[in-house]
Amino acid sequence: MTDSTRPPERFNAARYCLAENTRLRPDKTALVMVGDAGTESLTFAEADRAVRGIAAGLLGLGLEPGARVMIRMGNEADYVLVYFGALAAGLVALPSSPLLTPGEAGFLMENSGAALVVAGADCPVDAGSLGGRLLLDAGSIAAMKAGPPLPDYADTGADDPATLVYTSGTTSRPKGVLHAHRAVYGRRPMHPHWLGLTESDVMLHAGTMNWTYTLGVGITDPWAVGATTVLYNGPRDPAIWPGLIARHRATLFAAVPSLYRQILKYADLAACDLSSLRHGVTAGEALPPDLLDAWERATGKPLYEALGMSEISTYVSSGPTIPVRPGSPGRPQPGRRVAILPVEGEPVPLPAGETGLLAIHRSEPGLMLGYWNRPEEEAAVLRGEWFAGGDLARLDPDGYLWFEGRNDDLMNAMGYRVSPNEVEGVLAEHPDVAEVGVAELAVRADVRVIGAFVVLNADAAADAEALLAWCRARLAAYKCPREIRFLETLPRTANGKVQRKRLAEAAAGV
Repeated sequence: MTDSTRPPERFNAARYCLAENTRLRPDKTALVMVGDAGTESLTFAEADRAVRGIAAGLLGLGLEPGARVMIRMGNEADYVLVYFGALAAGLVALPSSPLLTPGEAGFLMENSGAALVVAGADCPVDAGSLGGRLLLDAGSIAAMKAGPPLPDYADTGADDPATLVYTSGTTSRPKGVLHAHRAVYGRRPMHPHWLGLTESDVMLHAGTMNWTYTLGVGITDPWAVGATTVLYNGPRDPAIWPGLIARHRATLFAAVPSLYRQILKYADLAACDLSSLRHGVTAGEALPPDLLDAWERATGKPLYEALGMSEISTYVSSGPTIPVRPGSPGRPQPGRRVAILPVEGEPVPLPAGETGLLAIHRSEPGLMLGYWNRPEEEAAVLRGEWFAGGDLARLDPDGYLWFEGRNDDLMNAMGYRVSPNEVEGVLAEHPDVAEVGVAELAVRADVRVIGAFVVLNADAAADAEALLAWCRARLAAYKCPREIRFLETLPRTANGKVQRKRLAEAAAGV
């Protein structure tokens, strides 16, 4: 990486996204929230004022620099403002999903050592679970927005902590991925090479606020260049999206591949004016070639894919400067140092065509600071000068990347990484379950879901719905199995380890 790819030594991510826009284009629309209750919009000046008001309010509570602020809110504008308010104050924003159960949310509070929880109206927090932490509700945030603003953004260093995002790890509990303020600057290669993003764009993102895909591509990236972002918080009807594109003259649309497929199936594309749309972008899941072809034939618009992870965001993509090659997510974006390393042995990059661990150089400014209080897992992904997160891949002679699966057992559920250990831990607590293994299960050629493979205790009845209900009460919806299969025994290695990759095969033979 050259020095020009790194931010200044003193750098605040919130200032980077808002201060210059407020100076140059204060009255331009920064954020549009669309929902059943109507449409709400904020200009850059209004967003800047609200963010600095929240920042001042948070510091007024006596929070020290680096204190974690957990955000437990629904898909609402205040989620964005609290997130940037924490960054503006030099605190660490901890976005969380409203789908988390109280137990899951409690783990994040405890593990992160959060000093404060901000709870939305639809995400109540039991005061008894706070353990002495401060709690702010919607009324408190409204008062902060209207109160005296912080005169200027905190004078943070580029390497100071900014966000803590929890993602599934190789143990039964999620792990925190800690990012510095510089991670926002590290997103810059995405703008021309994947998103094709400029000041004149209107970005419509289909994700929810808590997801890093939404916070990054849906909000941070548009604001970094002075573009407008449009988000939706109404019912999740796939037929709604073409109409939103037309109504808000969106030039870019971001979603996961499965939503593009649902739009093709359920929406009336011909009834909507999509002339403003330049292209769509997709991440979180592999883009099947047949879906790419169907979308382009139905809309006449390109679809650009990217590959990334919570630890680095997206760094491989197709886009305006990288031609699409169906079946591949694209090439490393210019400026990225990407290599394929041997699974075992010295971290010396392999030649084109050989499969190994996908790695990115540790000098990358978008790379995480590390895993929160998980030194063993952090050490496992550091290979000399490289970070290797567990994806298996190869690079062809033209530099295109071809994904070959994972070297560990992490599953991909609608773009979220889910640890089988976490799901197994929940099911193992059910009184009828003797043994359980969890793995991805193919239900169609292009659709994979989380499957649970269960060995019951003697005399227990095979009640799949009861087990699914048990999971729904203890796990966020995206972590819950979609299928329960009952087995007499689980396939194991000679050392007794469950062979997750053979679970589906064993179920088929029952």
